[in-house]
Amino acid sequence: MKVENKKLEVLRLLEENGRMDVSTIAKMVDEKEKKVQSMIDELEEENIIVSYAAVVDWSKVNEREGVTAMIDVKVTPQRGVGFDEVAERIYRFPEVKALYLVSGAYDLSVVIDGNTMSEIANFVSEKLSALDSVISTTTHFRLKTYKHDGVVFGDEDDDDKRIVVAP
Repeated sequence: MKVENKKLEVLRLLEENGRMDVSTIAKMVDEKEKKVQSMIDELEEENIIVSYAAVVDWSKVNEREGVTAMIDVKVTPQRGVGFDEVAERIYRFPEVKALYLVSGAYDLSVVIDGNTMSEIANFVSEKLSALDSVISTTTHFRLKTYKHDGVVFGDEDDDDKRIVVAP
C-alpha cells in the first residue's frame, strides 16, 4: 500500500514517541488536529499502526531478572505454504515474543523471554524442537542491552537517547 507523505511523517513521529499527542503532531506536520486524528484512525484500521509500546530497561527492575533468548531455527518448508505454517505454530507459543523469517544459514529467528535458562532450554527441547518441520536450532542468550528500538541504554544523565534515522 502506498502511503502519502503526511501519513509517513505521522508514522515516523509516532514510531519515535507513541505517546505524542495529536495537537503536537498536527503542529509538526502542519496539518489540522482533526485531519491528523483521522489519519491515525485510518492507519490503525488498516493495521499499518499495529501497536503502541514502551521501551523498558528491565535490568533496572529488581523483581525482574529473566532471560531473553534468540533462537535460530532451520526448518523444512511445507509444500504450498512455505514457512508460514510452521511459523504460525511457533508464534502461537505464549513464550514467543517475536518471530522473523530470515536469510542465511537459518530460516527463522525466534525471540523468547523466560525466567531462567532452564526454562528456555525446556521450551527449545520440548516445544520447538519437537515440531516435525524443525531440523535444528541454535540458541543465543542476551547478556546485555546496549540499544533497543533506537533507544541507547546506559547513561542515566543522557536525556536524548533516541536515535532516529530517516529512511
